[in-house]
Amino acid sequence: MQKNSMQLNNIISPILQQLSNCLQQLTKEQYTAKSNLLNGSTIGGHTRHVIELFQCLLNGYESTIINYEKRKRDITIEEDKQTACNLLSYIEANINQPNKNLQLQGCFTSIGEEQVVTNYYREVVYNVEHTIHHMALIRVGVNEVSTINLPQDFGVAPSTIKYKQLCVQ
Repeated sequence: MQKNSMQLNNIISPILQQLSNCLQQLTKEQYTAKSNLLNGSTIGGHTRHVIELFQCLLNGYESTIINYEKRKRDITIEEDKQTACNLLSYIEANINQPNKNLQLQGCFTSIGEEQVVTNYYREVVYNVEHTIHHMALIRVGVNEVSTINLPQDFGVAPSTIKYKQLCVQ
């Protein structure tokens, strides 16, 4: 089980650090600027969404009940990039938990009278994929409001990176 935790951390840490490094390069105005290309959303808004889903997972771990719909929607994360970076560090430091069964709750997770059964590792994987998806959107926002050069793999799924590497060979 410890080996799996280390493998998860090897995947999650670089992604969260990449996002945090991006945010640290932005000004407050860039972080909170409404993007025309993203239908008025902000880099801060996408970042808040990512963080809050991870928070739902970590906060529900002990009770074994995860409900992503009960996010706080904390505007501070959306407006203050340092708060966001601190929370990304907290997530990275606390994500390594033993795998265990969990239940998803919310309007899209009930099947009849039963809840959807999942497990911690599956939800971590979901959150990582969700984060990468939002990082692709954040990339669009960053390119619109700044001249920051993001890493080539920022917001790109690991499977796509591997596929492109195979195509080059």
